[in-house]
Amino acid sequence: MKTLAEILPSIEPLQIVGEQNVTVAGLTLDSREAEVNFLFAAIKGVSSDGHSFIGTAVNRGASVILCESLPEVLQNACYVQVASAADALGKLASAFYDFPSTKLKLVGVTGTNGKTSVATLLYQAFTNLGHACGLLSTIKYSIKGVDTISTHTTPNSVRINQLLAEMVSQDCEYAFMEVSSHALHQNRTSGLDFDGTVFTNITHDHLDYHHTFKEYLYTKKLLFDGLKSDAFALVNKDDKNGQVMVQNTKATRYTYSLKSMSDFKARILESDFEGMLLEISKTEVWLRLVGEFNACNILAVYGVAFLLGKDHLQIITALSAINSVDGRFQNIKENGVTAIVDYAHTPDALQNVLDTINAIRTKNEQLITVIGCGGDRDTAKRPIMAKIACEFSDRVILTSDNPRSEEPDAIIEEMMGGVLPIHYKKVLKISNREEAIKTAIALSQTGDVILVAGKGHETYQEIKGVKHPFDDREILTTNLKRINN
Repeated sequence: MKTLAEILPSIEPLQIVGEQNVTVAGLTLDSREAEVNFLFAAIKGVSSDGHSFIGTAVNRGASVILCESLPEVLQNACYVQVASAADALGKLASAFYDFPSTKLKLVGVTGTNGKTSVATLLYQAFTNLGHACGLLSTIKYSIKGVDTISTHTTPNSVRINQLLAEMVSQDCEYAFMEVSSHALHQNRTSGLDFDGTVFTNITHDHLDYHHTFKEYLYTKKLLFDGLKSDAFALVNKDDKNGQVMVQNTKATRYTYSLKSMSDFKARILESDFEGMLLEISKTEVWLRLVGEFNACNILAVYGVAFLLGKDHLQIITALSAINSVDGRFQNIKENGVTAIVDYAHTPDALQNVLDTINAIRTKNEQLITVIGCGGDRDTAKRPIMAKIACEFSDRVILTSDNPRSEEPDAIIEEMMGGVLPIHYKKVLKISNREEAIKTAIALSQTGDVILVAGKGHETYQEIKGVKHPFDDREILTTNLKRINN
């Protein structure tokens, strides 16, 4: 428990109405989950405004209200008016939990593709190096090997600081977290002290939220703009926007690349569906990862480890023991068929996965791609992804992903808009995702490759507001085993 006076110095209020020396036993965004003596932050969201719930929060025991405008009727609480409630909440949450991000090495990873892989691989590598670590990712939150299923790529600022404080209490030395563009736009990372950040790449995504690519780009850039002079900013030089990210940063800048001169360089020597031989700083290492995009991810991990003071050969040894990330080019082999499950849900990610498969396979076999697009999300990428799938696959099955509130067949028809007439004969439309996967298996022969893209690690399918159990990997494994049985 803390008094308001103890956490207030972390922000600059416009004005305070009421007693400052009140006790705050917790911080919340949602008064329905609150306990007596909590601070309620009235944040303006996409579909609702927290200011509408101030009265409810006070009635449920809120002793402090953080708001951008004062309500017409001031009830029995202390009101702290600020320019941005979301920004102030992040700073207050950090102070409330005793500034946990300053008590460990915190590295943030942002970009369109590769965030989950880089953050997770960093967690694995530093664990292999013998350090106690924490992870905040799309897939899970982990503290010294104990996992919790995550709800957001980047949780809200209260939850972030709560998790970081738990990591500190568990003697973690390092924490690695994905930082989404939504989180940056909504100030969820305000008040955090990053020791370093990584930029993987930026491509077409989330334009349903950010509206324009420029807005999306400059939202990502906020992570680097806020770094201190003693931090590092590591960016992918192979992405032309890498240098845009660090234009205004105070941090020391570093680059990594597979294709041009940079601070950290690597090249692929050999590759197959089991892994690849990579050369990093004149040292060869075999990795249980596949593809140029994963080589790039590994190089980012190497760069971070090096910048955090780790020895070259120790890093290489730690990398050699790394496992693939759930749902990221995950390989399943049964009855002579190779199936690959990947989270690719953007045009660039799908292109990378298909390029990787086509670079490895002999072309004497079929590549059958099962792909869908999520509902209530950026619609412009739907025809683009279908076009890519058709151009680089022998057979394509367009299906449902997470349709959410939309009709799956309508989404598929939008995807069909990108299919050229020359490719019509190779396309099947099957809205039931399980049936689509089963059909791909039925069409396959020994030696063929099946790519099931879009959902990756997810173990559900969201339809009309309900999440139904659904795992691409389980469906593939079960049905591949039945071939010729």
